[in-house]
Amino acid sequence: MNTVLRKTLLHVETTLIEGGRAAPVPLKLIAAAAVLKNPWAGRGFVENLKPEIHAVAPELGALLTGMILDAAGGGDKVEAYGKAAVVGLDGEVEHASALIHTLRFGNHYRTAVGAKSYLSFCNTRGGANAPVMIPLMDKNDEGRRSHYLTIQFAIPDAPAADEIVVALGASIGGRPHHRIGDRYQDLKDLGHDLENPAGV
Repeated sequence: MNTVLRKTLLHVETTLIEGGRAAPVPLKLIAAAAVLKNPWAGRGFVENLKPEIHAVAPELGALLTGMILDAAGGGDKVEAYGKAAVVGLDGEVEHASALIHTLRFGNHYRTAVGAKSYLSFCNTRGGANAPVMIPLMDKNDEGRRSHYLTIQFAIPDAPAADEIVVALGASIGGRPHHRIGDRYQDLKDLGHDLENPAGV
């Protein structure tokens, strides 16, 4: 394995009551995270990040996808998905971005859950116990607002200054009692063409 892993973490949250009412279907949020040595740490400014991306990102994508699928009970159960990375204080945000913004990472997950939409994302820099924020959206429909969700957690000892936390997130279900409609109704109300919402 090219990835120098220190630990992995599985975060599972189930919401049974929201807004004082029982959820018709409980919402389950799942995050799988890996804490790894930043492959560019201590090397100064590295111009070409590709060798490490190619060596590390596929392994991380396969590992974290497997953790999500095990926790969810299969790719067909996943309804919304996303990804995130937090680089330690001695690294660049570009290092966090490098490992998650490559098809060598994301396609493992996208293929396993049969998704059509892009993976929503967050890439930040922080110290140990920094919030890991994973924005989610429906894996097949970017306009389905019921599945605009965010998983938030923290790892007390990560990332260290020379580490990166890389994570994938999933939901089984959408927000309980969602009632703000979807973006398509907004587009119709505003007189926009659904096939060309930006008017370009």
